[in-house]
Amino acid sequence: MSPLRKKLIAGNWKMNKTSADGVALVQEIVAAAGKQTEVDVVVCPPFTALESVGRVLEGSGVRLGAQNVHPEASGAYTGEISVGMLRALFASYVILGHSERRSYFQESDSFINQKVIASLKGQLKPILCVGETLGQREAGETLRVVQTQLEAGLEGVGKDQIASVVIAYEPVWAIGTGKVATTEQAQQVHAFIRSLLTKSYGENAAEKVRILYGGSMKPANAPELLAQRDIDGGLIGGASLESRSFLELVAAASAVR
Repeated sequence: MSPLRKKLIAGNWKMNKTSADGVALVQEIVAAAGKQTEVDVVVCPPFTALESVGRVLEGSGVRLGAQNVHPEASGAYTGEISVGMLRALFASYVILGHSERRSYFQESDSFINQKVIASLKGQLKPILCVGETLGQREAGETLRVVQTQLEAGLEGVGKDQIASVVIAYEPVWAIGTGKVATTEQAQQVHAFIRSLLTKSYGENAAEKVRILYGGSMKPANAPELLAQRDIDGGLIGGASLESRSFLELVAAASAVR
């Protein structure tokens, strides 16, 4: 574990929770973890719950994140949301390039890169997701796929900006399937990502970037995953929809020394 990197636990609610449901959930999270400072905690509700959830988070240490953003500042983009709109609701993070956006909505590396650049310009911290499908892993293409997605996603991101970027490695075959990459598999890819960042930005900058694991992290497997040198937290899906399991993950992260 690096002293340069505070662990980060981010909850991706996906298309779940009404505004009222979201408020009830974060009230429990804030009551239990809103004052602790060992771990950075972020919740990413759907757009419709951002404002109400944000109000509950005010004055607590828990940060607000969004699940997507459009690269343009405004205009004729029906159904889209801009960086400025998110910042006006005091969102500080945004998930970009999630495998579901890549597969269901055909988002390309270059479009995701535009979002990364726009987010950084607007003081929104991107959580850039990279990861391979089961077919790609079985074909031995994991590192090639991760490298392509990472380098394309970070195109044009400067050395002075990279510390504001969070990378999330999510093996697509382990999302919502109950399958989890072994600790060794996860650490191998995280170390590879760190080596690519070192090559592009230098060791000092690369050591400050947090790399989250995003494939079915649960209270049962979290301690072992979080103990790895290059695993700096989790991007949590299903386990973030219920306060008890999410708070157990925050506790697991704060227990790592």
